[in-house]
Amino acid sequence: MSHTIAAVSTGNQISAIGIIRITGDECAVIGGKVFTCKNGSPLSEAPNRKLILGELHDKHGRVIDSCCAIFTRGPHSYTGEDTVEFHCHGSPAVLAAGLEALYIAGARPAKRGEFTKRAFLNGQLDLTQAEAVIDLIEADSADAAANAAGQVGGKLQKKLDPIYDDLTNLCSHFHAVLDYPDEDIEDFGLDSYEASLRADAKALNALLNTYGQGRILRSGVAAAIVGKPNVGKSSLLNALAGYDRVIVTEIAGTTRDTVEETVMVGHTKLRLIDTAGIRDTDDRIEAMGVERSRQAVENADLVIFVCDGSNPLTDEDEAVIDFCSEHEHAIALINKSDLGSAVEPSDLPFMYVIPICAQTGEGLDQLADLVDEMFEGDAPCDGTLLTNARQYDAIRRAFEAMNSALKGLKLGLTPDAVLTDVEEAMFAMGEVTGATVREDITARIFERFCVGK
Repeated sequence: MSHTIAAVSTGNQISAIGIIRITGDECAVIGGKVFTCKNGSPLSEAPNRKLILGELHDKHGRVIDSCCAIFTRGPHSYTGEDTVEFHCHGSPAVLAAGLEALYIAGARPAKRGEFTKRAFLNGQLDLTQAEAVIDLIEADSADAAANAAGQVGGKLQKKLDPIYDDLTNLCSHFHAVLDYPDEDIEDFGLDSYEASLRADAKALNALLNTYGQGRILRSGVAAAIVGKPNVGKSSLLNALAGYDRVIVTEIAGTTRDTVEETVMVGHTKLRLIDTAGIRDTDDRIEAMGVERSRQAVENADLVIFVCDGSNPLTDEDEAVIDFCSEHEHAIALINKSDLGSAVEPSDLPFMYVIPICAQTGEGLDQLADLVDEMFEGDAPCDGTLLTNARQYDAIRRAFEAMNSALKGLKLGLTPDAVLTDVEEAMFAMGEVTGATVREDITARIFERFCVGK
């Protein structure tokens, strides 16, 4: 018997509609203590999945809203348990009072992600689908939403299921022959499974190769803005962010530390990192900022070099150029184009050079187009992209175990030795879907969720 939990699932802001959700074996009985159906029948006898008009009461029995309730009986509900939702007017005061009344009636507060965790534990979702729920909630682009929605729909699970089934068939055949030697079972031979093992390893590798695009889709491109002090790096970040995120002055060295802001540039999410100007300095605090700037460049997916185009390049500019021009993805911006042109694109050893004016926005559209071109992925955002490190690590371990099994097969190792690697691959794949995942891992996953989901 599961305890009934309750939460507001629509947040604490004023809105047209607010929803209180409760789930558990006693949800209809507890919900019926605070909600009166207009037709006079008990909430527990309400027709399945149909909105019922009625009145919501607070802990004193006062009517606080005329609203609708919907009773969805398990197992055909989101959590797999009986679930009741109250669709109220979106007053935070009404929702809070209704929730308090439910607690007094016998429900307990839901924890973060507890509704989705129950859906996972009750077999309504596998772990890839459950993780995709929070990705869908947090999606900040249509592509991210489409990929998360595909995963909620089971696209990633459908990619993994045939591979897992192949490995299960292989292991079950071996153990059947081993355990029942007198039965009429087809002889086991590893060679007959080599082709399917290679195909499965190839499929896992193809999935691993989607992680770069998936990681950027979910987390954005880490883009370090670098240059010597006072060339307009902070002005550029403010221009792309659309507001004054960073203090800008004429004093060189104003930015002492890395400052991060996430923005959409074209169709690409950039995690812009405004770095301290890279130069030699005796200021200990500024020197620490310069070191962090260097680390930001080393860890960045994209480096955006900025120089002051109204003045000739200096030794400080050249030092920064030497540091970042060889980065795989690098763009040079010649800023302050409105003040004259002392620097030409041909003066910079970058494949991509764009004159801009951070103050007026000139050239920023060209920058957006270039960023989109650089990071536009080939794979469709349909739910088949790996988007988080946990899934990637598990599938990487499964792929390595499969390769080890194939090497063992080629070396002529005994079937039991080869199957040790196959079973290791199955265990790693089970971590992706939740079939073999540890309790502490699931707890960490659902801690990312908001209350009420």
